[in-house]
Amino acid sequence: MKIKMVSKFLFVCSGNTDRSPTAEELVNKVKGVEVKSAGTSLSARTNISKELTDWADYILAMEKYHREYIVNRWPESENKIRVLNIKDRYARNSPELIKLLKKKISKFLQELFSD
Repeated sequence: MKIKMVSKFLFVCSGNTDRSPTAEELVNKVKGVEVKSAGTSLSARTNISKELTDWADYILAMEKYHREYIVNRWPESENKIRVLNIKDRYARNSPELIKLLKKKISKFLQELFSD
């Protein structure tokens, strides 16, 4: 798949330790994409911020409550957010998580960049 333009993706989970960093590593391999990850928890490795939400063209939240957290703080980001519906039960880089992320992210990218 060839992406026509550079797009910026922000993956969001709670702690920024398992799901969003795994997604960041996967998508970082796609040409034409810049990617970062963050968490909604105060103890997250990287906390989500207005700066990050403004930077992103697309925000891919792992669960619905991550979307709600972002919209409550930065309502202007609402149209950028998609929910992947990936529960917090996977370890970082686990085969199950990678398989699920590939499926969900590929579907999103195909919809986004289809001709």
